[in-house]
Amino acid sequence: MYSWVVFAVGLLLGWRFKRRQLVIGLLVLFAAERALGLAPDAGFSSPGRVVFAAIALLLPLDLALLAWLTERSISAGAGRGVLVLILAELLVVPLLARPELASLAPLLQYTFVPLGLPWLRVPQPAVLAFIAAFGLTMMRFMLSPTIIQSSLAWALIAAFLGLNGGSPALTVYLATAGLVLVVWLIETSHRMAFSDELTGLPSRRALTDALMRLPVLYTVAMVDIDHFKKLNDEHGHAAGDQVLRLIGSTLMRTEGGGRPFRYGGEEFAVLFSGKSVDEALPYIEDLRETIEASTFIVRSQGRPKRRPATRARSSGGQRRVAITVSIGVAEPLDGGADPEDVIRTADQALYRAKRAGRNRVVAAD
Repeated sequence: MYSWVVFAVGLLLGWRFKRRQLVIGLLVLFAAERALGLAPDAGFSSPGRVVFAAIALLLPLDLALLAWLTERSISAGAGRGVLVLILAELLVVPLLARPELASLAPLLQYTFVPLGLPWLRVPQPAVLAFIAAFGLTMMRFMLSPTIIQSSLAWALIAAFLGLNGGSPALTVYLATAGLVLVVWLIETSHRMAFSDELTGLPSRRALTDALMRLPVLYTVAMVDIDHFKKLNDEHGHAAGDQVLRLIGSTLMRTEGGGRPFRYGGEEFAVLFSGKSVDEALPYIEDLRETIEASTFIVRSQGRPKRRPATRARSSGGQRRVAITVSIGVAEPLDGGADPEDVIRTADQALYRAKRAGRNRVVAAD
């Protein structure tokens, strides 16, 4: 029942959120679990040994291939080739249970070196496949660290433990490997909803969620980059994105317990829980001064992505841009104030800071 629930829920969520990597991974694990479940004598009868050894060999390699695919590449030529290969495995492996193919068992269970490990049920060719698959998955993770690669690495570990555990541990571990992939989907969806991809800061939705759990006393600072539209027009949107990332990284270092959020566009919010405006103002002013004192070097559009072996002397091609911010600050006037009203009040203070000449902090009256 556990495995059916995990795989059914996972496939439904994967289909709903259009996560083909998840769907394929769950189908591979479910097919392996069902095939081994239909051959409970795997490891004892010759046909069972062939099926068990084949699944133990192919399962880790399939998961490693998935780690090197992306949602986009799955629909491309290489991705389709991998899908055809996996589909062929699903059709061929059951045929290996035929008695006339029992002669394949010695090949799939070949012993390279006597290990003397009674708990190791997985044949040595499959052990090598697991080691290679884990190495390839971790290599992919180091090149492009994402949750899917780490989830597939844990799924490989769970599958290896399950194949060595025997029934009923086998079913539990393979279902747990599927559960790891489902958790990946949930975590990815949460990150997409509550995190800003460009800056890495919590998103506006995360701010709304945080405002619902605030104490009576708090301060909101609304931060807006001065002349951001002009910067975009003169230096391009890539430079604008670079500045947004740099401002985001600066806000992450806000002292005094301030929590930064990407509010939208060039506007950010910093939340000080348990602090009044007077208590938060010194930290907010320090933040403004830090940004003002920083020198932002805009990446030239012709700059190579890789650092050259020999560094050429700068000919003035690098563009240094002075960035400043205007900040409006507000706190609830009474304990029952709506947090959205506090944000609007802070926004009004921000507009006053803009009208007063920018690059300043203005607290609401």
